[in-house]
Amino acid sequence: MYVCVRYLRTNSEFVHYDQALAACWPIATGIIEGAARQLVADRLDISGARWGPDGAEAVLKLRAVAANGDLNTYWEHHHAAEHQRLYPADQHRYAFTA
Repeated sequence: MYVCVRYLRTNSEFVHYDQALAACWPIATGIIEGAARQLVADRLDISGARWGPDGAEAVLKLRAVAANGDLNTYWEHHHAAEHQRLYPADQHRYAFTA
């Protein structure tokens, strides 16, 4: 609780919800909660599922890329990077031995 109070006191000059509401501007909380529900909860809160930090992060990154409409661009980049990793351009320098 103390952390929240300190944050609000430190940033009070930036927090003007009364003005935002009077101007009919959206308060981002609902938008953020909706995005969190769509990206996180709908996938990671599956009954019986267990996620480690690395697996959960990978899934969330892919869901965010897909939600942003960038999945095809990312997939092309991923394939090119994986090809470069598996078949480096300088592989002709290596001598084959048996």
